[in-house]
Amino acid sequence: MTILKLDAARVARLIAEAAAIEIMPRFHNLAAADIREKSAPGDLVTVADEAMERRLASTLCELLPRSVVIGEESAAADPAVHHLIAGDDPVWVIDPLDGTSNFVAGRAAFGVIVALVWRGETRMGWIHDPNAGHTATAECGSGAWLNGERLAVTAPGSTAALRGAMATKYFPPPLREHLNARRGLFKRHRQSHAAGDYLGLIRGTLDFSLYQRTLPWDHAAGVLLHIEAGGYSARLDGTPYRPVHREGGLLAAPDRAVWDYLYHELFQPAE
Repeated sequence: MTILKLDAARVARLIAEAAAIEIMPRFHNLAAADIREKSAPGDLVTVADEAMERRLASTLCELLPRSVVIGEESAAADPAVHHLIAGDDPVWVIDPLDGTSNFVAGRAAFGVIVALVWRGETRMGWIHDPNAGHTATAECGSGAWLNGERLAVTAPGSTAALRGAMATKYFPPPLREHLNARRGLFKRHRQSHAAGDYLGLIRGTLDFSLYQRTLPWDHAAGVLLHIEAGGYSARLDGTPYRPVHREGGLLAAPDRAVWDYLYHELFQPAE
């Protein structure tokens, strides 16, 4: 089976149409009964998340026969679905509403993330911003695109000008404190959500991002987009990221030289 002839633009349209139906009419219109907590306090899910995932799962599987789905909400209900990502069938990895807490609070910092994974590798990726009405797309080996424009990551002129998103919440407490103390080395950036961070990385409004958890619906599409735009990403042990990885950290930078600089400044003990 080949998936390389799949029309990326058609998938982008389907994602945008689904968001227009399931997400945007509910923005600023959620009732209390439309919101609940999942596994932990503050880990929210809404009727919009669930309806969007159902719609995309149905639509995308019809588009690609024999494909299966791993969605954030389905994985929360049944973690066993994670094993599908390393199988022989194409896998749609869906974050139906990335930035749910922002969505609930009425902030426009949310998006939709979809990746197509085959045999454990990310082959295509999409990040849709429903408020701006645009979708970034990438196909392995074919570049990253937004609004018909090919995207290219560039490094800033000096390391002092680096703008970063550091998601330190899930690092062990001593390391988290150390990383938070290093924030002053860089220009401030308030992390919003993974979709927004990756859009910032590929559009040049953000230079680097750091994460501890690497759940596939948050990162598979974004890492591919970033790499196809010329960026450099790796896990914190220096190995390449793959969507089967759920932990181990992830650092994205404009190039390898900046990655090495960031790793040294963030993780090496002060001399």
